[in-house]
Amino acid sequence: MEEQTLSKTSDTRIIAKLLFRLLPVQILLAAVGAVNGIVSSYFATNYVGVDAMSAVGLYSPFNMLLTALSTMMAGGAAILCGKYLGQNKQDRLNNVFSVAIVSSALIAMVFTTLFVVLSIFDLTGFLTSNTAVRQLFNKYLLGQAVGVLPFIVGNLLPAFLSLENREKRTMTASVVYIICNVLLNYLFVQVLGLQAFGLALASSIGMWIFLAVQAQYFLSSKAHLRASADRLKWGESGDIIKTGIPGAANNGYQTLRAFILNHLVEIFVGSVGLSAFAAVDNILRIFWSVPIAMLAVSRLMISVSYGEEDRQTLSDIMRVMLRKYLPLMSVICAFVMACAKPITSIFYHDPSDPVYMMTVWGLRILPICMPFAIIYMHYVCYCQASGKTAFVHILSLLDGVVCVAGFAALTIRFMGMKGVYWASIFNGVVTVLAIPLYAWIKNKRLPKSVDDMMAFPESFGAEESERMDLTVRSIDDVVLIAQKVQDFCLEKGIDQRRAYLAGLSMEEMAGNIVDHGFTKDKKQHSIDVRVVRKDEDVILRIRDDCVAFDPGERQKIAESDDPAKNIGIRMVFKTARDVEYQNILGMNVLTVRI
Repeated sequence: MEEQTLSKTSDTRIIAKLLFRLLPVQILLAAVGAVNGIVSSYFATNYVGVDAMSAVGLYSPFNMLLTALSTMMAGGAAILCGKYLGQNKQDRLNNVFSVAIVSSALIAMVFTTLFVVLSIFDLTGFLTSNTAVRQLFNKYLLGQAVGVLPFIVGNLLPAFLSLENREKRTMTASVVYIICNVLLNYLFVQVLGLQAFGLALASSIGMWIFLAVQAQYFLSSKAHLRASADRLKWGESGDIIKTGIPGAANNGYQTLRAFILNHLVEIFVGSVGLSAFAAVDNILRIFWSVPIAMLAVSRLMISVSYGEEDRQTLSDIMRVMLRKYLPLMSVICAFVMACAKPITSIFYHDPSDPVYMMTVWGLRILPICMPFAIIYMHYVCYCQASGKTAFVHILSLLDGVVCVAGFAALTIRFMGMKGVYWASIFNGVVTVLAIPLYAWIKNKRLPKSVDDMMAFPESFGAEESERMDLTVRSIDDVVLIAQKVQDFCLEKGIDQRRAYLAGLSMEEMAGNIVDHGFTKDKKQHSIDVRVVRKDEDVILRIRDDCVAFDPGERQKIAESDDPAKNIGIRMVFKTARDVEYQNILGMNVLTVRI
């Protein structure tokens, strides 16, 4: 039991290291849109006027709709790619990449045309009766039309760059975008006086630059993934959309929710409420980038683990979320709530103005819902990957429309804008409580652990009794591992010859990693070892976070080298029925079937 506990602790540590290594890039990526909102809010309130801020707020539902579409394509493509990566299907991986990009570009062209028509022919009267605000909104919408294509396609590429272990390029693109956005806003709004059109045009041109920096890598010879319009299997587009819709459904429902909330605020509070709501939304997006980034890195691991039918890793991802992500997010939320007034003063300077305190209360109340959202989003992502589509739609409908819009309609009449803010907190409580309720119904018993909450199908992966997890931290552990693996195999009814070969193979491979991986840098490393009996097979899975090392390539070299060298690796390849190596998101994963 002690070894099992140690193994699980180490396994969680390896996953946590991976997730936190990918997290900064994803935060920066998620913050791109947030920074755009902050910059637009600053220039709108300080150089155009409160009506311009209302126009930015009216665009929010359209932005959510585009986000829903990009999330659908990016999420569906990432999950399918993760499964194909876990199954080592390179051709399917390339086809998903190509189909996702072409399909996203076609979707973007449709919405670009729609935005141009709405703005030029002044067809936006259904959004507001305020003529001054509508005129500014039409100009803002026209400027945003320029950036629809790079917005949707640009948000698709980071997942593929992560698969290529090129997260730094996404970070570079994000930094370049932020700098360009600030400079272009200064030029278009403050210098040239283009008002609302300049606000939108600045972010649109910045998005084209963001896309170009990322896309350049896939045009180079270094890229493994290549987009091609020839011989596309378009059926994959349906799979991308079908897989991505449950995860994006929440954004789609939020689009409807935003239209409803804007309508309620305009009726019961007025345009000043819209301005405050837009300011709070844009300010908090910079902090929402943290849970969004947490979900982005977890999504990749969840999809790969589901493709491998790896129960333990799926549970460990949820444990990292509960033990690491939630405390970190709680600290961030406390900081935002404490700094509500100083942050508000950046945009609205007069404390006696109603819009000032409406914004302050938004920053004091809304951050409370972020920890709830982390739990909800991770569980939705797991359900999306595991095909629990109906429950995903129920959760998304509750979160996206029913709870927030419903609670807001009840409370805004006597609480004003505070009622709109508190509605999101009530929503967080309801959606999180729905998760154990679903697990209770599915398992027909109260959930008492993370594994119970996951509600795994009985046929999924290896039961705990059919697998053994071990941890290798030093060469001393390697010496002992062969006997432990051999004993497990014999206990599970594997014949003595294969049990011996399994133990010897594990010892050779683990020892090779310690010798060649642990010594490459000064970092602490460990090896996550799993032995599984599935049907008549013995499956050995070795995972580490050392430098990339492909034993298959080493074996090819060994075949033409001195016969006395690399005896252990040659023995493994000769005796194993199948050996697969992958570098998944910076982790070496070696699978041996005997």
